[in-house]
Amino acid sequence: MDAHFLPISRLRQVPSVAVVVDVMRAYTVAAWAFARGAEKIVLAESTADALALTARHPGWVALKDGPPAPGFDLVNSPGLLRSADLSGRTVVQKTTAGTVGALAVKHAPLVLCAGFVVAEATARVLRAGGYDEVTFVVTGEDGRADEDLACAEYIAHRATGPDTTAATATGPATETAGAPGATIGPATDTTTAPGSTTDRATADRAAPYLRRAAASRAAVELATGIREGAHADDVALCLELDRFPFAMAATLEDGLMVLRPHTPH
Repeated sequence: MDAHFLPISRLRQVPSVAVVVDVMRAYTVAAWAFARGAEKIVLAESTADALALTARHPGWVALKDGPPAPGFDLVNSPGLLRSADLSGRTVVQKTTAGTVGALAVKHAPLVLCAGFVVAEATARVLRAGGYDEVTFVVTGEDGRADEDLACAEYIAHRATGPDTTAATATGPATETAGAPGATIGPATDTTTAPGSTTDRATADRAAPYLRRAAASRAAVELATGIREGAHADDVALCLELDRFPFAMAATLEDGLMVLRPHTPH
């Protein structure tokens, strides 16, 4: 499998398979929303579009980045979302990077949205498909968010087999991997989440990627309260490896980009 790692700004053509990665926090939040009972997630183009959708559909729930705002029911925080009852609800999500990345590849035949919490399930979809080429959209910081790049590289590694690495990695996003002067933080706890099927060998393989994510700018800003609309547990929740058994696939439905859980076979 040829794996290409690209920021949103470098997408020049429609990929055949796209994996859109936003670890902190869009697609960790999306996975939690499904775990809390959401039926589907509509990825909105703008906050105005999100509010217009919920105005037309009073039962839908709106979610955005940052602090609470009028018209929005939830913020983009797994720690704050994990106690919500979303049974049977439709969530409309608008974030700074994650939703933008998915909408940028909305015409791709297969769009998967991912974070560490659904890493193995996402890799299983790619392995089952036997795809020759996969584009990983590294959404944060114009492709330089190390938590997103680390997760993308880890999924690519898993997609090509547990003990092999992706055949090729192209695009400017890869420049941040192992860059001189990069700081790797203290070892991340790779204890598997409740219900996870991740074994110790898999956790050990994931550890270097999780360490990079834990030392990322996003993780530091969340941990120190720089980012609004956050919970103290957000970073830890974003780094729970394989917390959920499903992948997440986005497709166009009646002109809207709709994300749904997908269980790989």
